[in-house]
Amino acid sequence: MPELPEVEVVRRGLERHAVGRVLEEVRIHHLRAARNQPGGALKLEAALEGARIEGAHRRGKFLWLRTDGPQHLLVHLGMSGQMLVQNAPLRHPHLRASARLSGGEGESWLGFHDQRTFGYWRATACDAEGVPLPVAHIARDLLDPRLDIPALARRIKARPTEIKRVLLNQEVVSGIGNIYADEMLWAARLHGRQAADRIGLTRLEELLWAGREVMRRALDQGGTSFDSLYVNVNGESGYFDLSLHAYGQQGRPCSRCGQPIVRESFMNRGSHYCPACQRRY
Repeated sequence: MPELPEVEVVRRGLERHAVGRVLEEVRIHHLRAARNQPGGALKLEAALEGARIEGAHRRGKFLWLRTDGPQHLLVHLGMSGQMLVQNAPLRHPHLRASARLSGGEGESWLGFHDQRTFGYWRATACDAEGVPLPVAHIARDLLDPRLDIPALARRIKARPTEIKRVLLNQEVVSGIGNIYADEMLWAARLHGRQAADRIGLTRLEELLWAGREVMRRALDQGGTSFDSLYVNVNGESGYFDLSLHAYGQQGRPCSRCGQPIVRESFMNRGSHYCPACQRRY
């Protein structure tokens, strides 16, 4: 599933290629792409038709196109969603939603491809801070310049549960999924099953700063991609997977100490760590 860096790569691409354009011929090609839309697909199409895109924004794993109208386009990529901007009409077996973009230098087309159909589009109003109402409860993420890391560390320490479980809670801190949770825990030398309230505030702040650095490095490399399902708006995959230290590295030597990386089950997914560098106390 795309995590914060992957969604940010897509947002930046939409900022370059879609902002300033007008949404025309908005179409939902698969009803699951509008399953969260009150009133259904026709309501979504009508709400966005003719709206001018004025900004591309993101919070955690959600992104949205702010328009000049009362309704804005909220997008969740799900597990396999792709937002593509192309110079020719879209034809793809997994095309779920689309719009023609007028204005600017000629026409182009915005398409939402989603093989596994867990993603969606939704037309929605925003709150006073400009955040779509359906995701206003989502916490700020590690790349948000307004995030107060010491305050977040205190909030995390108040939770008597495993630190990795806390990191994956989007209402505590958003945008962190399984890949980057493993990577930031490895960078901070913390075991994912360590109780958050047993970790010192200084260590927790170090963990969050490490997470911000991991995210920034992933952004520099275009995000993490293990197959063709994650691409940016131009159809290009990221390659941060070549720089991973923990996630997916089971059986390989830890790049810090040489001990083999271990994989264990955690919350119905895999958790990867170094048993020597990340001891549980």
